[in-house]
Amino acid sequence: MQTTELAMRASALELLLLDVDGVLTDGSIFYADDGAELKRFHVRDGSGLKLWHSAGKRSALVSGRTSLAVDRRASELGIRPVLQGRDDKLRAFEDVLTETGLRAEQVCAIGDDLPDLPVLQRCGLAIAVADACREVRAVAHYVTETPGGYGAVREAIEWLLKLRGEWDEVVARFTN
Repeated sequence: MQTTELAMRASALELLLLDVDGVLTDGSIFYADDGAELKRFHVRDGSGLKLWHSAGKRSALVSGRTSLAVDRRASELGIRPVLQGRDDKLRAFEDVLTETGLRAEQVCAIGDDLPDLPVLQRCGLAIAVADACREVRAVAHYVTETPGGYGAVREAIEWLLKLRGEWDEVVARFTN
C-alpha cells in the first residue's frame, strides 16, 4: 500500500484499539503466591498513549483474558472502553464501535495473534507488533520493529502521528 493511501487512512483515525497480552505486554503472565495475576507494561507505551490522547484521539482495550492489572493500567492512562474476557474479538470490536459511535474505518487496531485477525481485517488501519504470528503480520498495514510489551505501541503511535503530519507539533511541545 502506498504512503498516500496510508496517510488517508491515518487521517480518518479517531480510536486506537489495542489487544493486551502480546501487545501492551510481552505476553508473559506471572502469578503471585496469593493467586494474583501480574503483568509488565512498558512506560514508553504509556507515554505514547498519552501523546495520542493529547492529540485529541481515544483508545480502547479488548482482551480475551481478564485481569485487575489491566483495569488499573487502563485507568492510569485514560483508556476506555476496556473489554476483557472477550474471546470473540470481532463482536467486542462491534461493541466498541457502538459504544463510541465510531465507524470501523476510524479505528486503528494493534494485534499479535490469531484471535485479533478478524478485527485487523475489518478496521481502518491494521498494525502488528514485530513478534506477532505470521498471519497477523501478513494482514497488517504496518509491522512494528519493536516486539509487543517493549514499546511497540509507542512506535505505532509515532508512525501514525507522522503519517498524519502531527509528529513535529508533538515534539515541538517538548522542545519549546
